[in-house]
Amino acid sequence: MAKVTLTFDNGPTVDATPMVLEELKRRGLHAYFCLVASQLLKGQEQIDIANQTQAEGHVLVNHSLTHGTALGDDPSTAHAEREVAEAHAILDERVNDWRARWFRPFGRGGELGRHLLSRASMSHFEAVGYSVLLWNSVPRDWENIHGWMETAHDQLSEQDHSVIVLHDLNTGAMAHLGQFLDDVLRTHEPTLDLPDDCVPIRNGSVAWSDARFEAIITEH
Repeated sequence: MAKVTLTFDNGPTVDATPMVLEELKRRGLHAYFCLVASQLLKGQEQIDIANQTQAEGHVLVNHSLTHGTALGDDPSTAHAEREVAEAHAILDERVNDWRARWFRPFGRGGELGRHLLSRASMSHFEAVGYSVLLWNSVPRDWENIHGWMETAHDQLSEQDHSVIVLHDLNTGAMAHLGQFLDDVLRTHEPTLDLPDDCVPIRNGSVAWSDARFEAIITEH
């Protein structure tokens, strides 16, 4: 049976993340939640949701401070410090016993390319021992609110192990999550395992071949 790893980006949000957590809990599923650290600066409610997410067995991932300019589009040391290290500090401060050392790059709607990483960001990944979490399924739920499930099913049907990117945002897309999960469980084995193709850096060290890694990191 093909496998699927669920990931949710850009939360935590008051309106959507609790609903996502409930749908996962009903089915005994776990996922990676890729947090934008500035969300935790909005108030205690967002912090509580992040802590609940981890307490329920999900993996919390550093998904940058602002989710603004991609690391490779601004390869400066200052930008890497802000988006990686400052976000890490916020997660460390506000999430109880946060130990998962994962980073998810951002930028350009799920496109893979040299905009994802910078040389400056590598020093932070090495220092912390970060692993980098990529993806191979992006059904674009943020723009195709009512039709993303069909796109997702098409993408999942073409792969042995899919790492799907969804968003726990208040767009309305997650209203369809329950039905999507029920459909997926008929054909796929859910897992927190990750295929090597989606983890270019493991524990601070490059895990891909040099040529392949060069395709996701800026030359500058």
